[in-house]
Amino acid sequence: LSRHLAVWRIIAIVAVVVAIVVGVGRLTGYRAGGYVAYLDVNGIIVDDPERDAALDDVADNGKAKALLVRIDSPGGTVVGGESLFHGLRRVAEEKPVVAVMGTMATSAGYMGAVGADHILAREGSITGSIGVIMQTTDITGLLEKIGVSAESIKSGPLKAVPSPLEPLTEDVREASRRLVEDIHAMFIDLVVARRDLPRDEVAALADGRVFTGRQAVDVRLIDAIGGETEAREWLKDAHGIALSLPLREVDLADGARALRRMFEGLTEKTFLSERLTLDGLISLWQPDSP
Repeated sequence: LSRHLAVWRIIAIVAVVVAIVVGVGRLTGYRAGGYVAYLDVNGIIVDDPERDAALDDVADNGKAKALLVRIDSPGGTVVGGESLFHGLRRVAEEKPVVAVMGTMATSAGYMGAVGADHILAREGSITGSIGVIMQTTDITGLLEKIGVSAESIKSGPLKAVPSPLEPLTEDVREASRRLVEDIHAMFIDLVVARRDLPRDEVAALADGRVFTGRQAVDVRLIDAIGGETEAREWLKDAHGIALSLPLREVDLADGARALRRMFEGLTEKTFLSERLTLDGLISLWQPDSP
């Protein structure tokens, strides 16, 4: 029994020593050689002040030598995509930023991606969908059938429209169309500036269609086919950032906020359609169900 206890004590001591060596090695790597920060952008993209603050921290942190952004999103609100774009550009002013598309990076997901210096996607990734959508429903006919009437007292005919409780007039339709077209033009401007493409070429691609990764390379919406390995290779070849540098996740939130967001998301999906919980104009690719 004494011999067995001695053996286990030795094993425990060795394990502790190994853990200390590994920990010190990683800490030394972060302090001496730095690290590559990475950010995961998943699901519906919305305006996120915590994400913006975290990206500002990456931009200001001298130990973070580069930022790798992994995007898997069908899009989200226009402001969400716009704020992600500007957050990545703030980082790119200080260090290289590379984006890697997963299964999907469309609409606001693509808007955010063009903020990177280099964009990669898998051959089968779905991207593009350069466009904006504003949806409404007219349920006034249904309300009449069940004996319900709705009335609004407002300061002008274009206040709080379009609304499901009011018929869509030509004036409302025209005002809504101009709103969507203005934001669409802003989206096109971002792509023209970041992808260095003629505006007429981007306008031809910006009819809402989606592209595979292979097609996106051909029309120069992205730079190359690949994943995280190829992203690290690009950082090494283009910016001399060693492959040996460790990855460190961008810290977006504490546990309490993450738990609160999960609860809010479950609540919204229980009572409302996800697309109806989005604030503002939507830049989202979601094919209609058959």
